[in-house]
Amino acid sequence: MTRARTVLVPTLIAVFAVTSGGWLLQRGVGMRANVYLHARVFEEVMNRIESSFVGEVDLDSLYEAAITGVVDRLEDPNSRFLPAAMWENERIRTQGEYGGVGLEVIDRDGYITIVAPIPGTPGARAGLRPGDRIVEVDGRSLDGWVTDQAVDLLRGEPGTTVQVGIRRPGAGAVITFEVERELIHVPSVPFAVMLEDGVGYVPLLVFNRTTTQEVRAALDSLAAEGMTSLVLDLRRNRGGLLTEGVGLTDLFLDPGMDIVEIRSRASTPERYAARDRQSYPDLPIVVLVEYGSASAAEILAGALQDHDRALLIGSTTYGKGSVQSLFPLSGGNVLKLTTARWFTPSGRSIQMDVADQRARGERGVLTVRGEVAERPGLEDKPEFRSSGGRLVRGGGGIVPDLWVMQDTLSADEREAFREVINFGGSFVTALQSWAVSYLQAHPDLEPGFPITDDDLASFHTSLQEREANLPMATLLRARRSMAFLLGNEIAVQAWGDRGSFLRIAASDAQLDRALELLSAASGPEDLFALAGSPLGQVEASGGEPGEGADPSR
Repeated sequence: MTRARTVLVPTLIAVFAVTSGGWLLQRGVGMRANVYLHARVFEEVMNRIESSFVGEVDLDSLYEAAITGVVDRLEDPNSRFLPAAMWENERIRTQGEYGGVGLEVIDRDGYITIVAPIPGTPGARAGLRPGDRIVEVDGRSLDGWVTDQAVDLLRGEPGTTVQVGIRRPGAGAVITFEVERELIHVPSVPFAVMLEDGVGYVPLLVFNRTTTQEVRAALDSLAAEGMTSLVLDLRRNRGGLLTEGVGLTDLFLDPGMDIVEIRSRASTPERYAARDRQSYPDLPIVVLVEYGSASAAEILAGALQDHDRALLIGSTTYGKGSVQSLFPLSGGNVLKLTTARWFTPSGRSIQMDVADQRARGERGVLTVRGEVAERPGLEDKPEFRSSGGRLVRGGGGIVPDLWVMQDTLSADEREAFREVINFGGSFVTALQSWAVSYLQAHPDLEPGFPITDDDLASFHTSLQEREANLPMATLLRARRSMAFLLGNEIAVQAWGDRGSFLRIAASDAQLDRALELLSAASGPEDLFALAGSPLGQVEASGGEPGEGADPSR
């Protein structure tokens, strides 16, 4: 007990020193002495608890709670005290491989929330979805936990299983999924494909050590096939390495053009600028963004928008524009502390305030794909100008040039769809099993295959076999979403990520708008002229948000 105290007290003092550094220098020695007084009082309290408290106490956990409390008072979701046992988890998004379930998670409104399952991983195959709140792991409640602690439980040896209990919007009870861990390899570019009229399509999942290399290879391959314009898809890209975000942006800008500026309290602003000449300077580019685009993805999107190098389509990005520095502490512990913020070349802060993040949830609507889409919210967002004089918006996150929403569900469709997803693991198991049977019965299947009412009836039988007593009428009411989910599961099992994309591309309103503009544009400047729509205008296929849309679009 006593040994643990002597190791951790210097750690606590170090935290006080880090969190108050500039303040102490300005206030002088008197204030510094005051901080040491507080530390001494804290030590006296801990001594009294150890010697006199009526019950047994775990001093390690008390010290850890105290340090965590200090960091929490900063009210910054990205600053965190990392005990030695949890430090390894910080590399989850930047290393090439790890044993786990393949989920990108964040702290949101007090819950550990799934941002996106990595395509092709156990979490994605199990049916875990963006927006799911993880509340239990192996029967253990995660109430009061932070992301790093949850990740520690989710990761493990490949081949072992983990039970994940989630609360899903619209579902009353906790839904449990059993997921088998695998060795997770996260490529930056899962595939690249040539679309109609010479439009190349490159989806970018993450910024890791090979991102710039992978994108360059994809562009060169598409150029050899005759690419005349490009769609770079950053939707669901949670970011990663700053160096790769800067390096990839450099591919599309001329030498000397600013990419991002880092501003901190302790030093002069640091600017990153492009160094190399563009390989494809005349290539018209559309970048697709949404709420799931964050961090390094926002650096790329913001720089290309500010320099009029790409047209942004979709919805406002996440707003994660801060720098976290890692400070080693005694005992192998680490302090992860926000020390700076990122600004785009026009001076826009990428970081979105916590209050603004919470307000975004009020604008959410449910799409045919079972995802939450956001209506535009441009109130009080400051105005900036791109290098060419175009209006761009600040206020946190990167606001697209054209706001395009996916097909949304009517009130009746939403209610039916929520009844379906309430079956959780039973629904996913039935879906996967049914897709296998479907493929066996259709060996010559093509990506454009339809989902018929007979297919829904067959799937309904599969649900009943697993005691999921869902009325057939409910499946029919949720027909558009069910057709999407069944068709996509078949495509993933049959052809992988590329085949799944080809299957759903025709119903992607954001991609559809990009293709429409790129097919008509003769160059980058022509692309902006053709876009024409005022910033923030909503283009929702099939009518107003919340109403049924024409599935033939």
